[in-house]
Amino acid sequence: MDIIGRTIANRYEIISKTGVGGMATVYVARDKVLNRDVAVKVLKDEFTTDDEFVKRFNSEAQAAASLTHANIVSIYDVGNEDGIYYIVMELVRGKTLKQIINEEGALPWKWSVNIAGQIASALEMAHKNNIVHRDIKPHNIIITEDGVAKVTDFGIAKAVSNSTITAFGTTIGSVHYFSPEQAKGGYTDAKSDIYSLGVVMYEMLTGKVPFDADTSVSVALKHMQEDPVPPMEINPNIPKAVNDIILKAMQKEPMARYQTATAMIRDLAQALKNPDGEFVEEEDLDDGLTRRMDAITDDMAKNAKSSNKKKKNKIVVFFENHPKTKVLAIIVLCLIIFAGSIAITSAILNANSAKDVQIPNLVGKTEAEAKAELAKYKLVYEKSGEDYNSEVEAGKVFEQNPVYSANYKVKEKSKVSVKISKGTEQTTVPKVAGMTYEGAVAALEKNKLKAEKIEETSKTIKEGIVISQETDANTTANAGDTVKIHVSIGTGVNQVVMPNVLGKTEADAKSALEAKNLVVNIEYGEDTNKENGEVLKQSVKSGENIDEGTEVTITVNKIAVVNNVTVKVNIKEITGYKETVEGGNTTNTTDSTAKNKEANISISIGNSEVFSTKDKLDNEDFSTKIPYSGKAQVTIVITDANNGKWTRTQYVDFSKDTIIEFKK
Repeated sequence: MDIIGRTIANRYEIISKTGVGGMATVYVARDKVLNRDVAVKVLKDEFTTDDEFVKRFNSEAQAAASLTHANIVSIYDVGNEDGIYYIVMELVRGKTLKQIINEEGALPWKWSVNIAGQIASALEMAHKNNIVHRDIKPHNIIITEDGVAKVTDFGIAKAVSNSTITAFGTTIGSVHYFSPEQAKGGYTDAKSDIYSLGVVMYEMLTGKVPFDADTSVSVALKHMQEDPVPPMEINPNIPKAVNDIILKAMQKEPMARYQTATAMIRDLAQALKNPDGEFVEEEDLDDGLTRRMDAITDDMAKNAKSSNKKKKNKIVVFFENHPKTKVLAIIVLCLIIFAGSIAITSAILNANSAKDVQIPNLVGKTEAEAKAELAKYKLVYEKSGEDYNSEVEAGKVFEQNPVYSANYKVKEKSKVSVKISKGTEQTTVPKVAGMTYEGAVAALEKNKLKAEKIEETSKTIKEGIVISQETDANTTANAGDTVKIHVSIGTGVNQVVMPNVLGKTEADAKSALEAKNLVVNIEYGEDTNKENGEVLKQSVKSGENIDEGTEVTITVNKIAVVNNVTVKVNIKEITGYKETVEGGNTTNTTDSTAKNKEANISISIGNSEVFSTKDKLDNEDFSTKIPYSGKAQVTIVITDANNGKWTRTQYVDFSKDTIIEFKK
């Protein structure tokens, strides 16, 4: 059944799926009442018709809801809507311990001991409340972004009496992590969780489980029959004390293990102080259980007999010395047992006679409102303390135990414990600009703030140093707020050495600069003492370190080319002058006055005069060079002494040696 987008109990809007387990699917949801994200665990469809699974599912919620601990995922609500069995839990963001092991392999021993201590602390709380987890494994341990271990998934946890849990014929748990007694389907108690924690520590510190095989049955048999390879033989970095703690926790015989999580916590703390110490003690196995023993020698028997004489119970001695009192003693014991049974029965009957009542939802109510609400249902108000809470305003209930559920009832006169919000905790933003990034994070965390890293390039601030912070120092902020800090990553680009391109050709210089990932800008200049096309200048000195992508300007020599352009003017053709030829016939001149007269000759390109001179009109022709290159319109004007004027205009290509014939 796909329930994404659905709202359960008119309160929890299902947003997305975050995980799937053997029994249930976990979703991220929005609590519309308290305006917060939560996790909702929903029993799989195939199990909703199975009374045993439903019972176990509800058992998880009821067991876990009674536990309030920093290392246990909190349970907020439980219910059933249209056949959907659900549990609302604290949404923990982070990675499972299994994911971390898969990613990193063997973990540092100090970190591992710290995590193990947190898990043990959670188990200590559960065991004191007669709850055994029975499925401790890395998959069920979430490590938050702040390094806090959270034990989750009480899917097979079961409230126990002060005596035992008996589940013969069934094996609940994960084969690589469960205890020998779980493998046998026999007696399980708090010491089964301690064994599993030992296996988790083994995997954290070695990167592998202590027992593995092709089949689950084979793995289970190894748990029952084989001793694990000492973890320090796999990872020499594991200190002796830590090695000893793991092996003691993983003893086959429950009575040989740590008897309580408290005792294990004590040794874990000691290992951090004295990692090579020999303080881990063996447990006394004189528990009366049937076990395999070595053959008893005569000397051992004598010593045991002597010791037993000294240790006999006084009552036993009394009975042995006064045989006639045995019958009386038996009668007395029977009377005591009978009286006790009457008292117990009476207590049970009195408890059962109390009326079942619905637990009201007290979250968001003032103390006075909560007391009045509980009085309506004949329930007892109990204040368990106050704490900061950003989601509920000061003076109002933000947590209750037992939690509210539409389907959860308790007996009249039952206690309902509440915690009162102190509102959002305030803190001061420290100055972190100029610190290293690590130092800034530590300073912010000390003031209960988070850091958001924004990387920036900088030519002045060293890499790893905080350039600035977006929230001003010494201002007030809410605990848990995020402060954005800008951290230098240096220039952010590679640097290169500027090459020397002076004297190179334009093409060679451009190629050398582009090979350094530099941007080339070309300008032109003129130096008649240098070769045409030679680089005269570069904007960056050779040998300097500069960033890739920097623009470099080079100046290239470009000398103007002057071609031999000859302008040839046939004077006679223009003026009409004809001279007399000696020795022959005489030809009359059309304009005899023009002979031997000076004339002004000018040459223009466009509107600009580029040449002018005076010459006699009797010359056969006139020639000159024009300092111009390219195509242009040329105008030649000849004026004689009598102001006779001749003008001729034409297009000329000056890019090559040219002769301009100026005729009529």
